[in-house]
Amino acid sequence: MRNNYANTAQLKDLMTVPPMTAARHAELMRERNARRRMLEEARDLKKSEDNRYDDKR
Repeated sequence: MRNNYANTAQLKDLMTVPPMTAARHAELMRERNARRRMLEEARDLKKSEDNRYDDKR
């Protein structure tokens, strides 16, 4: 679980930062989706390997 109080930035600093551009947001979303896909594929691969070994027993 994330700690909501771990960020020590001042509210004024947070409110005066220019908003994220659409291009930067799209780039971050692509990176996040790519990481999620890699994790899901690794999980599925591990699960299929586990099932393969379970069938032989």
